[in-house]
Amino acid sequence: MSRKYLLISPCRDEEEYMLQTLDSVVAQSERPTLWLIVDDGSTDATPAILARYAAMHPWIHIITRQNRGKRAVGPGVMDAFYTGYDSIDPSAFDYLCKLDLDLRLPPRYFEILMDRMQANPRLATCSGKAYIQAGDQLVNEGHGDETSLGMTKFYRSTSFTAIGGFVREVFWDGIDCHRCRMLGMVACSWDEPALRFVHLRPEGSSQVNVYTGRMRHGFGQYFMGTGFVYMAAVALRRLDQAPVLFGSLAMLWGWLRSALQGKQRYQDPAFRAFLRQYQQRALLVGKHRAIAEIDSANAARP
Repeated sequence: MSRKYLLISPCRDEEEYMLQTLDSVVAQSERPTLWLIVDDGSTDATPAILARYAAMHPWIHIITRQNRGKRAVGPGVMDAFYTGYDSIDPSAFDYLCKLDLDLRLPPRYFEILMDRMQANPRLATCSGKAYIQAGDQLVNEGHGDETSLGMTKFYRSTSFTAIGGFVREVFWDGIDCHRCRMLGMVACSWDEPALRFVHLRPEGSSQVNVYTGRMRHGFGQYFMGTGFVYMAAVALRRLDQAPVLFGSLAMLWGWLRSALQGKQRYQDPAFRAFLRQYQQRALLVGKHRAIAEIDSANAARP
């Protein structure tokens, strides 16, 4: 069975982290068919490093975008991703992955993900789990099992097409997994030694500071369609995460400010209704059971 996979990596000013990502992809037991790295206007040593690796490995291709003057997240990252995606024929690949350049991957990472995809035809997107290096210890970032992680989203190409690709807004990496389940597919991640990767830039941070990142999370939940009660439950659950208390308050304020300003929400009423139904059930029985119920119902579909 064909196992052609494509990596697309939007990046900007990644000289501090990228060597570990580049080396860990080169060292994969199954290398990608093509790796498109979209340099979104880097001003540091990133272009030189990329040029060196592309010269050594013909399956690495570099696309350079004009410098927009600042690092961008959410819509900016998606614009860079689609600069790469729109340059190829997606049907030429069995799988694709949006991969950040601030990761250190285990050597059989993509091999195992493809094995899982081939074993389960309903599996649309998956990933391993992100860990942060804290001294000589690895600390789990704490992502749920019901989503593939945004920094390394591995997709079956046909599934990616079926959901309409990524939304070009903050929380694109939550909307896609809910859309997968809405259409009867499975989205998940696994916490296993062979699939644990190191996230070199802490989750929830931003190009400004951690509070900006938390407020952005609150806006993302609002945009996706999350209700206030569920948002409050999310903030409460994260009270003990650094920065303690204030991080949760910043997250909640991001949602409230968006609501008060009447910001636009994701324009898919059927999706928002599906999301609210799931969230209400999750508040009653927990996320794990709520997701299991959806997956069980989807598996029973003809």
